[in-house]
Amino acid sequence: MQLWELVVAMILGIVEGLTEFAPVSSTGHMIIVDDIWLQSKELYTEPVANTFKVVIQLGSILAVVIVFKDRFKDLLGLDRKATAGKKQRLSLTKVIVGLIPAGVLGLLFEDYIDEYLFSVETVVIGLVVGAILMLIADFVTKKKPHHTETVDKMTYKQALGMGLFQCLGLWPGFSRSGSTISGGVLLRMSHHSAADFTFIMAVPIMLGASGLSLIKNWQYFTMDALPFFTVGFVSAFIVALVVVKFFLKLIDKIKLVPFAIYRLVLAALIYIFFL
Repeated sequence: MQLWELVVAMILGIVEGLTEFAPVSSTGHMIIVDDIWLQSKELYTEPVANTFKVVIQLGSILAVVIVFKDRFKDLLGLDRKATAGKKQRLSLTKVIVGLIPAGVLGLLFEDYIDEYLFSVETVVIGLVVGAILMLIADFVTKKKPHHTETVDKMTYKQALGMGLFQCLGLWPGFSRSGSTISGGVLLRMSHHSAADFTFIMAVPIMLGASGLSLIKNWQYFTMDALPFFTVGFVSAFIVALVVVKFFLKLIDKIKLVPFAIYRLVLAALIYIFFL
């Protein structure tokens, strides 16, 4: 195991942790950083590199589970005392309603997405169109202020609507969190409550997708690749743990516009220098 391989694993883990839950597209950044610069598939093989990207996603998922541990205990009926006095609270059925659209489309079009949509060109398109959606969401909010302040007060209609917007995130570069938070804001949720529901939905949908991928690629977990996987997983976990907490404090203050501007600038730079 060479030092450069561990450095590559750490960089990709940091990129994953920074971008998985920010509305900037982690898949898009991973394609840009790895395919254009690091070329992790040259260190081992392409299947090992793809499996690595699944493993580091699990690090980000673990971070969200820790941040929302009390919420997940309540959803699973493990901590009823904490919410016994609440008249309204988020139910597991609303989370399931939100998961259905993207879950069904993801299963139906997984092979097509993997074969045709994972390229720098499609990422640029996703970055631009996703940024436009985010700008529209913030513009509409100014004209029609939100009325759902917390995720506990969201309706089934909002849960389904956010689930439908989540489908846009299947396009690499669009950003699952960006499309879902934008959808929630358009459905008159606060930015913070939309982000909460987005992160809660992320855990089961990412666990499902990652689990299936790991089962299909289990043979690539060899001893020589284990340090590579471990460094990436730990890096993604630590960075995501910090980013999720910071993002939830920040999103209601700065809204989506700064992220949209960043996406447009990034798309322009990629188009100018790499396409």
